[in-house]
Amino acid sequence: MDDVGTALERTIDALLDQRRDGATICPSEAARAVDPEGWRELMPAAREAAGRLAAAGGVEVTQRGEVVDVATARGPVRIRRRR
Repeated sequence: MDDVGTALERTIDALLDQRRDGATICPSEAARAVDPEGWRELMPAAREAAGRLAAAGGVEVTQRGEVVDVATARGPVRIRRRR
């Protein structure tokens, strides 16, 4: 994992820490926080970071409220703390 991946994981954790229990964030929020100008290019890396955190058990990736595998999900996803 590179420095950007680590920064994205830490940012996802920090953003979730700032939210109420059960709240979600979009991977784009983490990408924007890490690189406000180049966040679009970070979107694949942000989704990968969410996938690593989910595999470690810290978060869940959801789509339309259902837990999904971010590696196979198409379209917008959200990230929340594991329930």
